[in-house]
Amino acid sequence: MDKKTAIVTGADTGMGLEEARALALAGYRVVMACYCPRLARPVGQRLAAETGNADIEVMGLDLANLSSVRAFADEVKRRHGSIDRLMNNAGTMETGRHTTVDGLERTVSVNYVGPYLLTRLLLPAMGAGARIVNMASMVYALGRLDFPDFFERGRKGAFWRIPIYSNTKLAITLFTFELATRLRERGITVNAADPGIVNTNIIRMQMFFDPITDLIFRPFIRTPRQGADTAIGLLLDDDKAGQTGTFCRSGRIHPVGERYTHHRQMQQLWDETQAIVADYL
Repeated sequence: MDKKTAIVTGADTGMGLEEARALALAGYRVVMACYCPRLARPVGQRLAAETGNADIEVMGLDLANLSSVRAFADEVKRRHGSIDRLMNNAGTMETGRHTTVDGLERTVSVNYVGPYLLTRLLLPAMGAGARIVNMASMVYALGRLDFPDFFERGRKGAFWRIPIYSNTKLAITLFTFELATRLRERGITVNAADPGIVNTNIIRMQMFFDPITDLIFRPFIRTPRQGADTAIGLLLDDDKAGQTGTFCRSGRIHPVGERYTHHRQMQQLWDETQAIVADYL
């Protein structure tokens, strides 16, 4: 019987590496989708040695470039045919405003538009029993979607990375709920995982307030493995089969109010995102 195939974005560091390790140990063929394949390949080799699973492959993926997303999706479908697990793990929190080649704010592209497009492109290769997990965050509750500013600038007004990051986490959470509804009859599950505050490269000491923030939150910061646990459970646990459209943290379903499960901008977000990526679908 052929191995099942799993894709993890941002799989060479932090939580992505832990998710890739868990999938490899579970016997999956793992595609590590990484921004810099040259640096990721030695990590993939070490992971293969540690897990005893030789079916670990590193492929390049730049979520800030929609052409790269399309090229990656086309190539992975050509090589592997069917996809059984998709872990949209990669994320960023930019310290300044950067515009991608597609005219998107970089945090928005990496955290939301890129994963949206990647997921849509891979869906034809996914069947009943497949699972999609999106890395979300409780900061979605701080998010606000102002169109078209959200896509082009991250937010209305001046650049401020924390609100922009929160806006992207609201967007990926709404995408999770909407996609789960659309795929329910196909037997493909879609869930969001909140890792908590995790010691990864996304926490950067480049702003004047970060040392203070670090002092306050350091007792609550989790290791990458601890942060990845909820997502790993959604990807692999038997008791999560069939669970869809949920927001999970600390291994459990976290109740989300109707304000978000039926958000007034959910359909608009879907439609406007689809219009942006239409040429790549």
